[in-house]
Amino acid sequence: MKTKVYLLLLTIYIGIMSIYFFKNQYYNADMEAYMGLVYQTNMPAMSMEEIHHKVFEELKVQNPAVFAETGEKSDAIGAEDYYPIMSRNVQVYKEELGFFSVKPVYNLLNSAFFQLGFPASTSTFLTSILAYIVLIFSIFFYLSRRIANIELSFIITILISLFKPILDATRHATPDMLSCVLLLYAVFFFAEKKNLIWSAAFGVLTVLTRPEYFIFFTCLMILLVMMRKQLAIETWKLSSAYLAVAGAFLGIQSFSHIPWKVLFMNQFTKVQLYPVSHPDPFSYAEYFHFIKSKIFFEFNNSYFLILMLFTVMLLGKPLIQNRDQRTRNTALFIGIVCVSVFIRFLAFPILVNRMMIGFYLLIILALIAYIFPRKIINSI
Repeated sequence: MKTKVYLLLLTIYIGIMSIYFFKNQYYNADMEAYMGLVYQTNMPAMSMEEIHHKVFEELKVQNPAVFAETGEKSDAIGAEDYYPIMSRNVQVYKEELGFFSVKPVYNLLNSAFFQLGFPASTSTFLTSILAYIVLIFSIFFYLSRRIANIELSFIITILISLFKPILDATRHATPDMLSCVLLLYAVFFFAEKKNLIWSAAFGVLTVLTRPEYFIFFTCLMILLVMMRKQLAIETWKLSSAYLAVAGAFLGIQSFSHIPWKVLFMNQFTKVQLYPVSHPDPFSYAEYFHFIKSKIFFEFNNSYFLILMLFTVMLLGKPLIQNRDQRTRNTALFIGIVCVSVFIRFLAFPILVNRMMIGFYLLIILALIAYIFPRKIINSI
């Protein structure tokens, strides 16, 4: 009975939050590209000129100032003028779509909302709101089973739901929330259910939503291969799961017309109006300069240092004194998360907090699982 009461309270709370997100959506500059892909998918006969006109006419109604001033800061030269130019130039807009077509799962859900009758602009952020709902309910159900204390589970769930990166991601038309949910389910099915098939399936969906998560799955696979005897996992099963995830990543890359070098330059050094037809040459000197100039700022501006502090506080003493397997496994898993974030930084030297929520929640939930091990659940 008590569980049903808290579940009802959580449902009311999520309903209120969902209404707030719907009425207070942030019109980020990526929305126009996702809207264009929605029209391309659902109206293949429509010309790019028609799509361009339809997208920007709709955005003028929803938020007239969005392309006069994006509100998003960028270190890339020319970023301030890029979106106003794109709103007037069809070819620039067409080549912009290539940066966003590599997230098919997110684009598919956007198209599904569009087919249900929602406007294209609304469809792009309804996916984020839906992912938020699934995430909060999933965390609550996981904690209520893990902790077996419904009041504490409810409080932790509410606190996590108010985590600023989660709130920011839910208000953006981006795949950040969706990829976070898929990532957590991929890890959950392996760590909690010991089900590699479902874990691999969600891993594939994660990569098809945000391809850069392939870095994390690769690092995790290396750790699992090293620990396969301890975990009693057959090598061929691990290999099959990884090959499925790798296949999804390689499939996306084969369809992408924009290489990493162009993506890096466009985001961090100099915005290119025609990245597909006339990309600028890549400069390694600029790349290393940018990495060196940003590494301390980005990590200090993220939540990783504070999470590492709590990790050391919780795991440091047990690691030194007891060195039990559970503590080592938790430390190794969190270490893999941090290593994958660092490697990702070398490829995309920016740690926007809303893009990091999957990693943040992996660390937070791993620490919760460590604090509340299964053997003491029934005694709480």
